[in-house]
Parts: sequence; structure tokens; C-alpha cells
Amino acid sequence: MSFAADDTSVSELRALGEEFQTLRPRLFGIAYRILGSVAEAEDVVQDAWVRWQTTDRASIRTPLAFLTTMTTRLAINVAESSRVRRETYIGPWLPEPVMTDSDPTLGAENAEALAMGMLLLMERLTPTERAVYLLREAFDFPFSEIAEAIDTTEANARQLGRRARLHLQTAGTREVSFERHNRLLRSFLEATETGNLERLRSLLTDDIVYYGDGGGAVSAARRPIEGRDRVGRFLLGIVEKSQGDFQVDVMSVNGADAVVLREDGRPYLVGMIGVSDAGIDRIYFVMNPEKLRRLRFAA
Repeated sequence: MSFAADDTSVSELRALGEEFQTLRPRLFGIAYRILGSVAEAEDVVQDAWVRWQTTDRASIRTPLAFLTTMTTRLAINVAESSRVRRETYIGPWLPEPVMTDSDPTLGAENAEALAMGMLLLMERLTPTERAVYLLREAFDFPFSEIAEAIDTTEANARQLGRRARLHLQTAGTREVSFERHNRLLRSFLEATETGNLERLRSLLTDDIVYYGDGGGAVSAARRPIEGRDRVGRFLLGIVEKSQGDFQVDVMSVNGADAVVLREDGRPYLVGMIGVSDAGIDRIYFVMNPEKLRRLRFAA
């Protein structure tokens, strides 16, 4: 990579910053989907900005394509090291939630690739497979540009994309309307708030799985909980034991409605569901304070 002179004027730097800011939401969206972490995605985008300032831009025709390549490569490198750290994570690891009420541009692209369940499934892919899948399916990049972004041939990029799609299909990805998802979420919230076990059980599938991410910082189940009866009773047990005065809201998180609990104005829990034709088959509770402290609420 070549570098520009160090005497970039203040006006040039200001113009450069304004141009970068227009592209920043898309770059963040790419990095976040690859990493599942707001903090890591923000670091990647900031690193891309620092490098962009010192890049010889005279020969670059499309800044978006160049910055996408830079962001993708940086995110893949971070994902490789993150995978090792997550092997020692306490309890189930879940992606860090993002508020799509306050960050509407994040959900503007293919929302399915932003869903908590899909992000979790994509953790099974290699970082490079994940990048190819996301650039193609969520951002509709041509394989020629994807190949350049990951420094490979177009034929190999297509092969990586096919492999990723096949892996996700085998893992049971499915599409359910957002209307059905959001309707079931509200029914779920009502059943838990009223302590109606039978109503709650009727919403859950036989193979329901609950994941609770406390990160070792707060009390949470260290293993996923499976089965309609066990999950139903566990959830009502949480409600019965809850202490404190919580504000309960339904907000757009990762592109779909989610339950957000706040205590004294601070986020305490974000609860999301996965839905199939048979009902709610996945429940994700993020309680790790480190993952909640960056949530930005819409005014």
C-alpha cells in the first residue's frame, strides 16, 4: 500500500472525513456482521479510517470498493483471533446486540443476515466463508469484487459462497415473516409477565433451545437449556426471582422486535427469539453488561 504526503491540508482532511462518514454505516455493517461485536467492528472501521488517510488515493476510482476490501480483510484478521478467545468464554457466547431503532442504516441491507440466530449460525463458518456469504447475500457485491476483497480468484470466491450457503442450509436456516416473529414475541412477553405456563408452552416448539449470555459477569445458565417444559419453567423461574424495578420495552434489535429490560435507565437484558413455522424455537438472552453498555437508544 502506498502512502500520501504528510502535508495533507486541514480542508482536504475535512473533506476526506466527510466522504468517509457517508460510507461508515456500510463499513460498520460489514464488520459487525463478520464479527458479531460492536466494539470490534468499531475498532475495525476506525483502523480503516486511519489507513485511508495515509493511502495514495489518486489511483483509486471507487472509494467504497477500496474501503470494503480494507474493512473485510481487517475484520477477517480480527475474527481469526476472536475465535480463539471465545473458546474460553464462560457460558454460551452470543453476538453483541445492536439497536436498529437508533441505527436504521445498519438494518437497511438484507435484514436476515443481521438476525441473532443467523449471526450465531455463521460462527460455524470460517471467517473468510462468512465474509463471502455476507458480501454476496447481505450487500449484493459481485463475485469479482468479493474475490478482490479476500485476495482470491473469482472461481474460488464462488466456491466459498456455495460452501457457506450449503453449510447454513444444513444447519436449518429458514425464513419467517417479521410480522409473525413480532407477533409471537409480544405473546411471549405477555405469557412470561403474567406467569402463564400453559400459554408460554403453547408458544414454544418441542425442540426449543434457550441461550443465556452472562459472560461470567452476571448469573446465567452455563449451558443451553432444551425442551418445552424445561425452558418454560426456567423462564418463569427467572421472572419470579427477579428483584428490582425494571422498565420493559419492545424495541427493534438486530432488525426485529426484541424485549429490552432497563434498570435505572441502564440496559439489564436484551431478549430475542428465533421463530419457525411451529412456533418459537430459539430464545436468546444477552445479559453480559459489557455487551449491553454500548447500546444506543433512539430518542
